[in-house]
Amino acid sequence: MLKLRLSRGGTKKRPVYKVVVADSRFARDGRFIEKVGFFNPLLPKEKKERIGLEAERIKYWLGQGAQPTTRVARILGENELMPMPANGNNPQKAIPKKDRKKEGSEEAKKEEAPKADAAPATEAKKEEKK
Repeated sequence: MLKLRLSRGGTKKRPVYKVVVADSRFARDGRFIEKVGFFNPLLPKEKKERIGLEAERIKYWLGQGAQPTTRVARILGENELMPMPANGNNPQKAIPKKDRKKEGSEEAKKEEAPKADAAPATEAKKEEKK
């Protein structure tokens, strides 16, 4: 399957991405079919030099069935090359990770409580059979 995705370049802590068309089985920074743009996340959003895209080639590859990744779809949506994708919904992302575990363990304890009540009943049945 063909994908429009980002391929990382640049140095350590200074990423620069190429927007490439690649087979989904190829490595992220490995072989690709064609470079169709670039993305520099270190520049401010207002600068034109942050994103460069070859609109005609991108439209061609989308017509050939290439699927953009989530990030590339947002970049293309911002540049009006395709409809903007819907925002994802991850309500857990706003909760710090350590607090997520606490809430999860409380829920797990609540779920285990009925199971604990059921366990003695089964043990009692086993004792009766003996």
